[in-house]
Amino acid sequence: MSDSRIRIAAAGDIHCSEANRDAVAAAFDEAEHDADVILLAGDLTTYGEPEQASVLADICRGRTVPVVTVLGNHDWHGNRCPDVVAALEAGGICVLDRSWTVRELRGTRVGIAGTKGFVGGFPDSELPDFGEPLLRAVYADTSAEVEALDRGLTAIADCPLRIVLLHYAPTTTTLVGEPPVIWAFLGSDRLAGPIEEHRPDLVLHGHGHAGTFEGSIGDIPVYNVAVPVIGKDFWIFELEGGMQTPSEHPEIHVEAEPAEAATGPH
Repeated sequence: MSDSRIRIAAAGDIHCSEANRDAVAAAFDEAEHDADVILLAGDLTTYGEPEQASVLADICRGRTVPVVTVLGNHDWHGNRCPDVVAALEAGGICVLDRSWTVRELRGTRVGIAGTKGFVGGFPDSELPDFGEPLLRAVYADTSAEVEALDRGLTAIADCPLRIVLLHYAPTTTTLVGEPPVIWAFLGSDRLAGPIEEHRPDLVLHGHGHAGTFEGSIGDIPVYNVAVPVIGKDFWIFELEGGMQTPSEHPEIHVEAEPAEAATGPH
């Protein structure tokens, strides 16, 4: 393996709680050994309780590799997001909420634009900006997520490697396997707009537990790293580093495609 190759351990939907503390800790021990950075695609907790976030914070505290995450719908469920974020950050976890971060990994600046994303649907089944105020508020919230993703990708535009980290899906290509009738609740193709414009090197998301591992937006690779999809604790992606400026998309090395996804709550 090239010394400049950057190894990313990615997973979503780990649904941490006291009940699975030991198993999650063991998974992070292995990921820390295998990777240069750990990326989490939301649904860190079971029901969005700060105590559950503190379990993950305990596991991540003092790690030698950075841990970067976005939130998921489960992390919002308890309506205590500020407390959840505070608990995660107390463990040294970088929480991206409509924001971005730049990390120096093996001599290469890696930019990560992260946000939860939201619902809204895909062509032939999309929520319009019309009707009752509650429905228009949902549309507006997705708009804010899209605008934040655009800002984040603009901010990291000069990084040689650029990654988008989401919870909700920006494409149906990684939702195949889920019932099409619920795709509108699993993501929005409006999130694809900034991705198509800025052309990051890698897009990661979770949420679609019965979806498909590998997809794309045009020729931009998109991976659904929800644990029920990847069938293991983390998936390792290798990107060629050693670059000083953005260039053509680097080759991405992934392990063999996972087995058929299991179903379960999103």
